[in-house]
Amino acid sequence: MAATQKQRPGTMRLIDALQYRLPLAGVVSILHRASGMLMFLLMPFIIWMFDTSLSTEISYDQFTNAFVAGIGFLPGWFIKLVCLGLIWAYLHHFIAGVRHLWMDMTHSVSKEQGRSSAVVTLGSSLLLTAALGAKLFGLY
Repeated sequence: MAATQKQRPGTMRLIDALQYRLPLAGVVSILHRASGMLMFLLMPFIIWMFDTSLSTEISYDQFTNAFVAGIGFLPGWFIKLVCLGLIWAYLHHFIAGVRHLWMDMTHSVSKEQGRSSAVVTLGSSLLLTAALGAKLFGLY
């Protein structure tokens, strides 16, 4: 019996896993997790922005000045870039969550539907991020 059993491959290293090409639905799923982690890790910054923008008029001026002059040694463009990352994380996480809810409600589990919903999710999150990023960086 032992001669007919196949040998199991050894443990997979991260380098080996990076060689696989994921379908677009897999990429959107991983980005959904990454966006959730990004929002969680930047939660202190989000709370600081919320608190500073609502406390007093002076703190609101400090908040708006952070996007122009920066905070401490961090320049203003870097603060805007972090906020742009947060905008993308929120939009992607929200849209991907709605995608998962839609798939659960309609029992849509075909490859074609998964790929098309992944394209819509990725495209709409990037398009909305670009629009809000243009507003954040003062392009319109």
